[in-house]
Amino acid sequence: MVSIVILNYKVKGLLKNCVKSIYANTHGLDYEIIVVDNGSDDGVGEMVKKRFPKIKFIQNKDNLGFGAGNNVGIREAQGKYVAVINPDTSFKENALKKMYDFMEDHGEVGIVAPQLINPNGSVQYTRCRFPEFLMPIYRRTPLKKLGVIDKKIKRYLTLDKDYSQSTKTDWIFGAILFIRKESLDQVGLYDERFFLGFEDTDLCRRFWEKNYEVWYYSKTQVVHYPHRFSRKKLLSKSVKEHNLSWIKYFKKYGFKNPESQI
Repeated sequence: MVSIVILNYKVKGLLKNCVKSIYANTHGLDYEIIVVDNGSDDGVGEMVKKRFPKIKFIQNKDNLGFGAGNNVGIREAQGKYVAVINPDTSFKENALKKMYDFMEDHGEVGIVAPQLINPNGSVQYTRCRFPEFLMPIYRRTPLKKLGVIDKKIKRYLTLDKDYSQSTKTDWIFGAILFIRKESLDQVGLYDERFFLGFEDTDLCRRFWEKNYEVWYYSKTQVVHYPHRFSRKKLLSKSVKEHNLSWIKYFKKYGFKNPESQI
C-alpha cells in the first residue's frame, strides 16, 4: 500500500483538484490518503469530509511549517511507501503506480520523484545538485544575468544533463517525493528546524548519507502549478522564512558539499 500525505495551507481549491486527479488517475494501486491542514481556518475540513469521506483528515491548530506538518501525516502512514504530495499538483497517466513499480524494481532507491511540468506542458527544472551558499542570492537578484553566475545556476539545476533521462540526483524538489517507508524509518522524518524551504534538500542528503539513492524519474509526469521563491520579492514573508532555512541548512552541514551523484 502507498500512503499519500498531502499538507494543506489555505489552498482548499487546489487541494480538491489534486485529490480528484489522484482518484481519476490512480489504477491498480492500493492506497490511502491522509490530508493534514496547517491551521487554514477556511472550512477545508468540512469540504474534505463532504467530498472525500474516505480520506483521513488531520487538523493542526497552527501553521507548523512544511516539514513538521508533513511529519504529522507521515506518522499516521500505514503503507510500504509514503508519497508526500503538495496540493498544487495534478496527476495524470497513473503516475503514482509508475513510481510504485519503479521502486519495486529498484530496492536500492529510497526516494523517487516524477518529472514536474507546467500546465502548458513545459518541463520544470527540479533535479538539482547540492547548492553552494550563495545560490539563493544568485537566483533572486540581477546577479543571475552575469555569465559566470548564469553558468553556476544552470549547473545547480543540472541543465548540463538531459531532462528527458531518468537519473540519480543529489536532491529533488519536494512537491512530490515517493519514499520507501523502511528507508525513512532509518533516515528519520523531515527536520522540523526548517519551517519553509530546504527540507527536501536536507532529507535527500540524509538519504544519500545512509546509502539510499535519490532518483529523478522522467518517464512519469505530474502537473505542478508553480510559485517559485525565486520570483517572489526579497522581503516577502515566505522568502524570509526560506532564507532562515537556508542559513540553518548551512549551519547544519557547513559549506562543503559531498561529491555529486550526477
